[in-house]
Amino acid sequence: MPESCRLHAVKPFPARVALASPRFARFISTEIKDAIDKAVSSSPVVLFMKGTPEFPQCGFSRATIQILGQQGVDPNKFAAYNVLEDPELREGIKEYSQWPTIPQLYVNSEFVGGCDIVMSMAQSGELADLLEQNECLVPEEEEEPSEANIKPSERS
Repeated sequence: MPESCRLHAVKPFPARVALASPRFARFISTEIKDAIDKAVSSSPVVLFMKGTPEFPQCGFSRATIQILGQQGVDPNKFAAYNVLEDPELREGIKEYSQWPTIPQLYVNSEFVGGCDIVMSMAQSGELADLLEQNECLVPEEEEEPSEANIKPSERS
């Protein structure tokens, strides 16, 4: 995959005040909700994952990053948040989306799903359609030519 198409943006999660006591941990605080709202809207494609795009820390996060790369997501329209760096984010995002697992993909601030849904959508073509409709892909004129598309006279 060309370096220009690699997804490797991990943004630090915005600072906020700590949640109240642990007994209220199932209820998302206003501060964490506001921080997640800001994160979800930070880029057209947002992934909450375990690890980073360069070093995913679970197979599901790795698979989701690979799918997004194969789909041709524009790195300039992508943000990733490592939930392992912030326990409040890790639990808060589950409450926010009402989805129990990580990774979680958002496109234009709308929750898409986790790894299984992303994989299913990629296989059916729905993910490509969604990303194209929302203009989240690398423009074709910017894509580097693949080896198969290079004429023998152009090869070095």
